Amino acid sequence: MQAQTKYSPQTVTGMHFWTPTIFSIKTTRPAALQFTAGQFVRLGLPGDDGELIWRAYSFVNAPAEDTLEFYVITIPEGQLTPRMSQLKVGDEIFVDHTAYGFLTLDRFTGGDDLWLLATGTGLAPFVSILRDRAVWQRFERIFLVHSVRWERDLAYYEQLRHFSHPDVDPSLVKKLRFSVCVTREQTPGALYGRITSLLASGELEKAMGATLDPATSRIMVCGNPDMVKALRAWFTGNGYAVSRTATPGPLVLEKQW
Repeated sequence: MQAQTKYSPQTVTGMHFWTPTIFSIKTTRPAALQFTAGQFVRLGLPGDDGELIWRAYSFVNAPAEDTLEFYVITIPEGQLTPRMSQLKVGDEIFVDHTAYGFLTLDRFTGGDDLWLLATGTGLAPFVSILRDRAVWQRFERIFLVHSVRWERDLAYYEQLRHFSHPDVDPSLVKKLRFSVCVTREQTPGALYGRITSLLASGELEKAMGATLDPATSRIMVCGNPDMVKALRAWFTGNGYAVSRTATPGPLVLEKQW
C-alpha cells in the first residue's frame, strides 16, 4: 500500500504514431499528481522479471488537463520504450505521483520575449507551456523553434502552426511565432541546419523577425545533450547567465535524456 501512494496504475486512453518509432501516448491522471508546465514525471512498466522499469518523460498536456500526454521516441535497445510502443488503449502504465524539473517560467524574472528552443522530444515541455494560459499573459512575444533530423519527424507540426487551446484566449495566439529546423535534408518552409549554427549566422533571428537581447529575451532550451551543451556555450558566451534559484538569469536548460 505504501508504494501505491507514490505511484499508481493508469489507463492508456490514446496512442498516436507520428512515425513508426515516434509516438504520443495519453493516459488517465492520478488525482494526487500536480505539476507545473515544463516539468516531467516517471512512467513505468513491468520488465521481464516483473520489476517496474521507470523512465522520466515531460508532460505535453497543460497542468489543468485531466488527461496526461507524453511524446516518446522508441529506442530499439531500450528497456522501456519498446514496451511502451506496444501498448493499446485500455492497457495499464504506472505513473509516479511526483513531478520534477526546473524548466519552468518561475525561473525567470522580467523579460518581454520568450524563446523556446527544442530538438526532438525536447519539444514536449514547450507544448505544455503553450497550453497553459500563464505564458500568454506574461510575455509579449513567444518564439518556438523545433529542430529534427528529417521532415517526417516533425511531430505536433500542424497543431503548432495553427495553435489553439481551450484555456488560451484566441486573441493572444498571434504572439506565437513558430519555426522548424531540419538538419539532414532541405525541406520547403523549414530552416536547414542546427539551431546553434543558425544562431551564430544570424539566420534564426532573421527567420523569426526578432533580435535576441539578454535584457529582454528569456531562453528555454530542451533536447539532446550535445545540443544543450552547444547552446549553453553560445548563450553564456553572448551574455546570457544560466538561471539559478538564488540568482535568476535569462537562460534555463534541460537535457532530454
